[in-house]
Amino acid sequence: MLVGRGFGSDQDGFGELVFNTSMTGYQEILTDPSYRGQTVLLTQPHIGNYGVSSEDEESGKLWLSGLVVREACQRASNFRSGSELHDYLDQHGVPGIEGLDTRMLTRRVRDHGEQRTLITRDMTSSTEQLVERIKQSPRVADVDHVLKVTTDSQVTWDKGYESAFSAKPPSLIAPGNKHRIIAYDFGAKRNILRSLVACGLDVTVVPADTPAEAVLEQKPDGVFLSNGPGDPEVCAYGIAAAKRLVQAVPVFGICLGHQILAHTFGGKTYKMGFGHHGGNQPVIDLTTDKVEITSQNHSYAVDGDSLPDGVVVTHKNLNDNTVEGLRHKELPVFSVQYHPEAAPGPHDSLYLFKRFVDMLEGTGSRV
Repeated sequence: MLVGRGFGSDQDGFGELVFNTSMTGYQEILTDPSYRGQTVLLTQPHIGNYGVSSEDEESGKLWLSGLVVREACQRASNFRSGSELHDYLDQHGVPGIEGLDTRMLTRRVRDHGEQRTLITRDMTSSTEQLVERIKQSPRVADVDHVLKVTTDSQVTWDKGYESAFSAKPPSLIAPGNKHRIIAYDFGAKRNILRSLVACGLDVTVVPADTPAEAVLEQKPDGVFLSNGPGDPEVCAYGIAAAKRLVQAVPVFGICLGHQILAHTFGGKTYKMGFGHHGGNQPVIDLTTDKVEITSQNHSYAVDGDSLPDGVVVTHKNLNDNTVEGLRHKELPVFSVQYHPEAAPGPHDSLYLFKRFVDMLEGTGSRV
């Protein structure tokens, strides 16, 4: 049991402990739906110094189970800040703890894998009692987190980059012919949807369990499969829909969407030791031999050896050689494990949204 100083909500928080190595962007991390069921440890030691801003939210609420930091700033200093980190966590019912040796905890997760944890202000129960409560809590793989974070109904998303601080690279100049796409919301970050709109796409967002036929009835030009939390094998409805969709329209997947496509074609996924969470993962694009620094957030990965002959690995992680991208040899389908929209993170991979547009127009290779 480790004792630190509590901040944020006084509620208990059960979650699997993961560490994120991003130096900035804590608010985007807090509001990323992919963290549902997880407690996030930030390796950057000083968190909260620039406060929080509504422009930086990646969803409408905080999804993580708890936040662990070395030092939580009590007073923000930034002209964009609308509130303090402590108040933000409290408002959304998320507990935080500071004053811990986060480097030691990071090494522990690195060496022993993701740990189930409890952040609590209960100082009367014994260590044994608290450990037993943790053992009784569900693992990430025990829950269908996607249905907890997805949209309740079909909606139109028409907002591009809203902040003056957003990247607007030349590759995302809108083409003249707008294509209509359906985006499956498995826990989509807002910056993914912004990036699709910035490409000139007409975006409609649907719930994660929407049947493929209900999507095809709308005659979209393409389908996007978003990121999201949890074990991809639990998302059987997404895999079932994707099996029909890839035979009918071009499909692009990111993160969980990438894993769903791997299952769609008969591949497998596995739980990683401690996953990839942060904005500094090097990836090589095997189609161009270019290296990009990427933003990532996933605890599961695609087993490259399980993929059929019809699927090609297009990207690999240079740290551990894990699969980071796929394409189908015959069908207009491709995916990446990482987050080209960043938020937070580098913008090296925004070209992938242009690749999707090129695929919709039939002008690009099926990558």
